Amino acid sequence: MSQMKSVQTAGTNQVDVVDVDRPVPGPKDALVRIRACGVCGTDVAFLHMGGMPARAHLGGDLVPIPLGHEPAGEVVEVGADVTGLKAGDRVVVNPQAAPTGIIGCGGRYGGMSEYLLIENAEVGTSVAVFPDTVPFDVASLNEPMAVARHAVNRSQAKPTDKVVVLGAGPIGLGAAIWLKLRGVEHVVVVDIIPSRLEKALAVGADAVLDSAEEDVTARLTELHGEAANALGQPRPGTDIYIDAAGAAAVFNTVVDNAKWHAKLVMVAVHKKGSDIDLGGMLRSELTLVPSQGYPTEIFEVTPDLVEHQSRFAQLISHRVPFTEVERAYALALTPGAAEKVVVTFDDVAE
Repeated sequence: MSQMKSVQTAGTNQVDVVDVDRPVPGPKDALVRIRACGVCGTDVAFLHMGGMPARAHLGGDLVPIPLGHEPAGEVVEVGADVTGLKAGDRVVVNPQAAPTGIIGCGGRYGGMSEYLLIENAEVGTSVAVFPDTVPFDVASLNEPMAVARHAVNRSQAKPTDKVVVLGAGPIGLGAAIWLKLRGVEHVVVVDIIPSRLEKALAVGADAVLDSAEEDVTARLTELHGEAANALGQPRPGTDIYIDAAGAAAVFNTVVDNAKWHAKLVMVAVHKKGSDIDLGGMLRSELTLVPSQGYPTEIFEVTPDLVEHQSRFAQLISHRVPFTEVERAYALALTPGAAEKVVVTFDDVAE
């Protein structure tokens, strides 16, 4: 049986590039040669843990897991029962559709591999085809941009709403793009890293705010006007906040600034519990809207990603060849070292 290289966890903050058997597609499956795969914050979380607890192991032993849930590639083989797909099609993948577990998140297969088996391959469910006018690295943004799109969909933002995105990582910047494409007239992006704020303006944000250097309340009041909470206390006129940062200080900044009937969409994963000012939420009747994954958005975003690819391409800060994949994860593990890292497979032999 032919072999291929695949990346998996190898203890705390370490990866291994291992040789594994190349999957063989069954009648309902497709085999995809990976051409690009993004590195996600979820990958970093798995690396911090050193793997994933094995349910079958007493004592919570950790087992290595294949990494990579943001792949894009080219179909090289399809099973006899597969329809709508053929060799040569360029595809993005729904990691959550795999029956043997989420691709790159504890399932049998990971997208940071030379080849990926698409089980029960079905266009519109497990894969979507994209044209050859879109580079594979940009196509690999499909999955994280679906996460960002779901947050914006959950916000139900209207064109007249004043929106603040907190956190200018890939999800926050993606949310800013989707908000502008949705027709929202004024979008502010907040972060503490100047280069990320510059990127926010480049992808279409109307204003940015450096919360390490500026008074958040004063700046938002300047941008969005003055309103009040339920007790009549002055607050910025921001209608919707999207938390793409995942820090307790960010969450509480929203509570401190929320006007009456403001909305907070939480898409970031908060790694630690935090003390929340419930009284502050009460005083503004702040609506908290959690946003998890992409129930319907995974391929809803694909046509727009194709149409606006030049804007989304700006989110990629580092393109690292697969032969240097350890460096890609090292960048992702270093706070502030990279915005979006995409591993490319152009250097891998056929």
